[in-house]
Amino acid sequence: MARKPDQELRRGWTTGACATAATRAALKALWGEERPDRVRITLPRGERPVFEIAHWADGPGWVEAGVIKDAGDDPDVTHGTLIVARVTASSGGVQFSAGEGVGHVTRPGLPIPPGEPAINPVPRQMMTQTVEEMSKRLSQPPDIAIEISIPGGAEIAEKTWNPRLGITGGLSILGTTGIVRPFSCAAWIASIHRGIDVARAEGLTHVAGCTGATSEKTVQAHYGLPDHAMLDMGDFVGGMLKYLARHPVPRVTVGGGIGKLTKLAQGARDLHSGRSQVDFDRLANALGVPDVKNMNTALEVYEKTREKHSQWVADNALNEVRKLVPLSVVDVMVMDRQGNIIAQAGP
Repeated sequence: MARKPDQELRRGWTTGACATAATRAALKALWGEERPDRVRITLPRGERPVFEIAHWADGPGWVEAGVIKDAGDDPDVTHGTLIVARVTASSGGVQFSAGEGVGHVTRPGLPIPPGEPAINPVPRQMMTQTVEEMSKRLSQPPDIAIEISIPGGAEIAEKTWNPRLGITGGLSILGTTGIVRPFSCAAWIASIHRGIDVARAEGLTHVAGCTGATSEKTVQAHYGLPDHAMLDMGDFVGGMLKYLARHPVPRVTVGGGIGKLTKLAQGARDLHSGRSQVDFDRLANALGVPDVKNMNTALEVYEKTREKHSQWVADNALNEVRKLVPLSVVDVMVMDRQGNIIAQAGP
């Protein structure tokens, strides 16, 4: 059982919320108000957090403001980055562009079409509403060009799924609620879904989800799959397969180490160590090896029983995968810690 934290984890704010706060501050200065030390914004669900302004700059016809992203207790790679909004009087409503460190979309299947800056729909809506609300209050035309930048964002983006999703040159401005909830599974699963969307939009006929980097490298090399066919499944095999059932791809490969795939073979849908465990009594009965009941890890079972265990895992994991994606041709590959294939099942 997962141990609960000693105290409630602190939530944080999305890049979209930070960009909206920076936009609001910059507009105040552009439209003749004093530069604020902090601003309050309204999130999609009605919450009204306050953001400190950490950066100011201006030039002919433009003002920019910046907010330091606080992701709370979530291990977010963008925590501590500066999110900058530059606003310039324009024409034709609210327009968005990507500055330094913000990427561009290059593949179909994402919420934003190819060629556009990687600023997602809800952050765009939040910033547009901010412009419209302030323009009415200050009697200014709501025609504003908004450029969002994240200094150093291109380097940080290499640690994210953006390159695989076809987002080049930097990070994305994300968020649907404006709130980062610590250690949430939802963001990871949403990224898996977007990976499937991109693969389908590209017309791929074979995708793979793996439990980690070692198994992913082996599966990709074995089948010669492109990067955007590799879904960042991690522990969330259920989240990936359920979405594939509704948005099918002709062929699906699941790959992983002996420990996590033993849990899948026993029916687990979330393979995280805090949310599922190997049932050694069941495994002993399935393998016909009573001593397995006294073992501590799936790796120990494999080291004692070798192919008997690994092939049982492959075969039964395949059955579990087929239950969730009956419309796809599926196969399972089991790897050891060095990435060697120790069992396979399926076509």
